[in-house]
Amino acid sequence: MSFVRSLIAAVGLSLAVTGAASAQQKPAELKIGITTFLSGPASVFGVPAKAAAELLAEELNKKGGIGGVPVKLSFIDEGAGGEALVSNYRRLVTDEKVDVTFASISSGSCTQLVPLAEDLKIMNFMWDCGAYSILENKKHRYNFRTQANGAAEMMAVITYLLKVKPDFKTVAFVAQDYAWGRESHDIISNALKVLKPDAKWVAEFFPKFGAPDYSTEVSRLLALRPDVVITTSWGGDLDTFVRQSGQRGLLKQSTFVLAIGESSIQRLGKDLPEGVIVGARGDHYFLHPEFKNEPSFKAYVQAFKDKTGAFPIYPAFHMSQAFTALKAAYDKAIKANNGNWPSREQVVDAMSGLEFKDFGRPIKIREEDGQGLEAQIVGTTKQVPEYDFKVLDNIMVFDAEKVATPAGQKTIDWVKTLKPDFVKMEAKTYKHGQ
Repeated sequence: MSFVRSLIAAVGLSLAVTGAASAQQKPAELKIGITTFLSGPASVFGVPAKAAAELLAEELNKKGGIGGVPVKLSFIDEGAGGEALVSNYRRLVTDEKVDVTFASISSGSCTQLVPLAEDLKIMNFMWDCGAYSILENKKHRYNFRTQANGAAEMMAVITYLLKVKPDFKTVAFVAQDYAWGRESHDIISNALKVLKPDAKWVAEFFPKFGAPDYSTEVSRLLALRPDVVITTSWGGDLDTFVRQSGQRGLLKQSTFVLAIGESSIQRLGKDLPEGVIVGARGDHYFLHPEFKNEPSFKAYVQAFKDKTGAFPIYPAFHMSQAFTALKAAYDKAIKANNGNWPSREQVVDAMSGLEFKDFGRPIKIREEDGQGLEAQIVGTTKQVPEYDFKVLDNIMVFDAEKVATPAGQKTIDWVKTLKPDFVKMEAKTYKHGQ
């Protein structure tokens, strides 16, 4: 009998411990560590993202935070360099005890921090970086991408180009020389080989990240006269390249494709002509034809403009998606935990297959690899009297699944299997003002 009583007592103690573990004490605050560019050429992209995070946190806390817990933000400057980035990230996790991180903008930063997040067992949202290989080449427990990757983004842009300008013969490519530039080039070059095999590549340029002068590239492009110039550069680098190209007449000579150029439109103003094809790295656009009249969308656009003096650009929407995903994951985990505050591991579990709606079409975090599936907007610049910068016209919205690499497949291997009929996919199309 004493053995039975001891066994019952042991089981009871075990259940009590298990119950205590599943009912975590609600913290005083939920700490979020965010990496973004606060200095250097990319700060024109990263500072608006920081402003968005501050705005989103303020609004979230006014509504009770996440599960009744207010959020507190800490920021790391990606512009400080890789060594400082890694050191500061480790400090946030180990010393400041953040509960989750949003890292990063640069694919180079993500390449450094994703394995560190795994080692530190901290949930991390790759809130903006686009390199597909990070989630494709290795299974991760703690890392998730809350938006699309470069494969979906580039396939949408190439499909749009082939729909609206199918007869071009020659093409040139320009991108920053780091992970994103190289991967985006691999996607585009392989896609054109199978979708438009008669197109001839006449030049490929990979200037240094942060390069202040593109005179060499512009001179060569003026001499080569390609029908189409595709660039996947972004931030201050893209602004500089476009301005220097315009000053020497290159923008009039070739059709330009700014594959992820939505974030530069407002800054470029009159320097960006009509007729330029622009991708938005998701269905992100302050005049989104499907959601611009929704009260929550209008409120975010106005609040961001009041705070910054500009309309939200795609990093501001990517930041919002990270916040929305975080809240959705905690809500899901709390519900699964019978209304109790969840452990970090329970929140990580909740991310698998998570579906949420932010300011665009619904997004799903794929169970197989933690990759977000997100619709894509691509349009062509047009001048209208209401704005002192170009807007997007002839906007196409591509369904997420149609342009994304299928789960379990390698992007380049998948792209190589495509046929020219791929570009016949349907995409809802809108004129400006619709």
